[in-house]
Amino acid sequence: MGRGKLRIYLGAAPGVGKTYAMLSEGHRRVERGADCVVGFVEHHGRPRTEVMLHGLEQVERTALTYRGASFTEMDVDAVLARRPAIALVDELAHTNVPGSRNAKRWQDVEELLRAGIDVVSTVNIQHLESLGDVVESITGVRQRETVPDEVVRRADQVELVDMSPQALRRRMAHGNIYKPEKVDAALSNYFRPGNLTALRELALLWVADRADEYLQQYRGEHDIRSTWQARERIVVGLTGGPEGRTLIRRASRVAAKGSGSEILAVYIARSDGLTAASPKELAVQRTLVEDLGGTFHHVIGDNVPDALLAFARGVNATQIVLGSSRRRSWQYVFGPGVGASVARDSGPDLDVHIVTHEEVAKGRGLPVVRSAARLGRNRILAGWVVGVIFPLLLCLLLTHISADPGLANDMLLFLALTVAAALLGGLWPALASAAVGSLLLNYYFAPPLYRFTVSDPRNIVAIAVFFGVAVSVASVVDLAARRTHQAARLRAESEILSFLAGSVLRGETTLNALLERVRETFAMESVALLERSSDVEPWKSAGSVGPRPVARPEDADVDMPIGDHMALALSGRVLPAEDRRVLGAFAAQAAVVLDRQRLVGEAEEARRMAEGNRIRTALLAAVSHDLRTPLASIKASVTSLRSDDVEWSEEDRAVLLEGIEDGADRLDHLVGNLLDMSRLQTGTVTPLIREIDLDEVVPMALGGVPEGSVVLDVSETLPMVAVDPGLLERTVANVVENAVKYSPAREPVLVAASFLDDRVEVRVVDRGPGVPDEAKDRIFAPFQRHGDAPRGAGVGLGLAVARGFAEAMDGTLAAEDTPGGGLTMVLTLRAVPREGAAARVTVDGEGLGAAADNGDGLGAAAETGEDLGAAAETGDGAGADPGESDHDRDRMMRQKAGPQ
Repeated sequence: MGRGKLRIYLGAAPGVGKTYAMLSEGHRRVERGADCVVGFVEHHGRPRTEVMLHGLEQVERTALTYRGASFTEMDVDAVLARRPAIALVDELAHTNVPGSRNAKRWQDVEELLRAGIDVVSTVNIQHLESLGDVVESITGVRQRETVPDEVVRRADQVELVDMSPQALRRRMAHGNIYKPEKVDAALSNYFRPGNLTALRELALLWVADRADEYLQQYRGEHDIRSTWQARERIVVGLTGGPEGRTLIRRASRVAAKGSGSEILAVYIARSDGLTAASPKELAVQRTLVEDLGGTFHHVIGDNVPDALLAFARGVNATQIVLGSSRRRSWQYVFGPGVGASVARDSGPDLDVHIVTHEEVAKGRGLPVVRSAARLGRNRILAGWVVGVIFPLLLCLLLTHISADPGLANDMLLFLALTVAAALLGGLWPALASAAVGSLLLNYYFAPPLYRFTVSDPRNIVAIAVFFGVAVSVASVVDLAARRTHQAARLRAESEILSFLAGSVLRGETTLNALLERVRETFAMESVALLERSSDVEPWKSAGSVGPRPVARPEDADVDMPIGDHMALALSGRVLPAEDRRVLGAFAAQAAVVLDRQRLVGEAEEARRMAEGNRIRTALLAAVSHDLRTPLASIKASVTSLRSDDVEWSEEDRAVLLEGIEDGADRLDHLVGNLLDMSRLQTGTVTPLIREIDLDEVVPMALGGVPEGSVVLDVSETLPMVAVDPGLLERTVANVVENAVKYSPAREPVLVAASFLDDRVEVRVVDRGPGVPDEAKDRIFAPFQRHGDAPRGAGVGLGLAVARGFAEAMDGTLAAEDTPGGGLTMVLTLRAVPREGAAARVTVDGEGLGAAADNGDGLGAAAETGEDLGAAAETGDGAGADPGESDHDRDRMMRQKAGPQ
């Protein structure tokens, strides 16, 4: 019996419709004659999901009791006994109730697969184990139910179920995901647009990586070495020199010509110590690559062309961008250079671009930063060749020429070779050269010839002086070379430490970026920062980079203690002692960065708590004072009317009823503003923009103010404005009510409109006490009233709601001083061009006009499949009124008071 196949619907976020998609797949399988049953599906009270269960056979669940409560879980034994061809199992990451057959539902699914049953399941991206920390940092919610990534990666098919954040929030606002009483809290917390966008990006990237894995697996199984140009991948070869920025920008322009192109910048470092490039320049280039949407890679390899080509073929690259060589002309005698070698060996599947730049032929100019005691294998070999082989060749040359240059000149020639050997290979090749030269001079050039004896005492002195000078010169040259290497090394170290200290003090370095810098600087495979709370506790990773980081300092090739309970662990090679000074500085900075990150997180949490406390305090004040006042008035009037002790006249009854009505209106107004502010903060206000005259809307907004308290000056000749009439009416009403509240009793508020360029301005002018310049923006904040001295009812939300509605209609609301005293509110709206009526547009591309044009019908929620009734309930339908009760209240007030 073979293993069953697993198909997973991966949701970008809760509510995108993965369960609906799974049930649709079940219906398609049944229609094709397959034996398909529902092992476990939870519809969570969502009617559309519940309807999809009809027509599908459901295996009865098993009931379990835990802590006095009853729960139901999938009955694995029943499904195995039923032995269907396909089982639908929802919520792969679900944790089963204690006492179940398995602890996790994915383990139940594994049993079904081993029994040869195909399984169709669902999981959300935030439930993948590897993304737990990332999701928590984005949403602030820790996912307790997770599934190992490997379980999902082993699935035979993974299909992404996706939806735009705006469409998902509309579906949420329509009540199709959660119950109405939970909608506002969900929209203002987990379902914020930023959270949904980030989760969507995580899901898309995860699925894209999975597609890359399938492609790489297929290429490996079929031994395909050539590049498949599924999409453009451009590798930029960097040397750490200043020309790297030019190469990166050039590669970005090449990538911009094709959709979906990817940039991968790679720096090839040798494996024998600190990198030869400037760490500061590499950091700048890394930032540039990431800003342009690419990735930076650090590769270890002694043969740069081979390492670069291996990396390019490993990532299935299609193009390589290199810079013209910075070598000088004479340096080409040592080889063709990296660019020529890569172009020669790239083959037909890789295009190589050689980009010119300002540093061409100017020399590398980079410090050679290697261990002072190691000059490199090739250089030492060259020193021995010059010190030992070249004297023999020189001797052969001098003995076969007819002219005799003389012993003094012969000594100078051999001395030159000794100096060259010292420059190339250091002290020991130079000493060997001095010894070989002395012997050759004695045997071939000092009489008697061809014997290791010297007859002339002066020649003995000359040869001895030659040997002494050769040894002295070799020692001095070797010492100078060592000092040069040490100076270059110290210069590189100082650059590293200077840049490190500056970036950390400026707060520009995250922990992972710092650890990546450590890995690059010391050419390591992986770096991990480990910590523990006490000597007996196990080590925990505070951050790591690179493949296979160690879990204990004892397992690392290099470990640097930081205090008593923290250590920096490096894997890849053993560092020489002189490198530990720089490593110690990195370790100390890593501890500082970790502490700062935790402090920043705590400060942000404290700020959120303080903001929440401020809002709660304001709401409590509203409930305790502003809401209790009209309630007390209503309660007193109702108590009086119900009293049997007093016989009320008709006039008295009318007065009491009017008080009840006024109190109810005040309550309705306060609650309406609170609801409007909640909708604005959660982003669920979707205006329906259409063209309308101001004189049709502004007079209707004055129904809530006393008669004679407003002077209206709105000309009928003004151009039409593109607004949502309901939102505009609420905006003007709130601003006018605020102006009337603070205006003197005998000074009416002026509401005037004018036209300027492509905007129409509505000015609400009062003669009240005014507001200082420093407080003009603060009065638009929620729960703010200038001077904290309220007049009348209100919780300080009217102007905040008005500005929010104005901005939702692509307008602005600002405060100015009234000449002669007072405050002027300026509402600026977008005017419709006079030469012709523009097509009707909505803020989010929907609405009645747009829907009619594209054939989507009259439903504003056609995109997500919602009906018009659901849209109307949440304010997304015709009129886009922010609330049914608010609209009814305004209509009642207009019928009662009439336009001013």
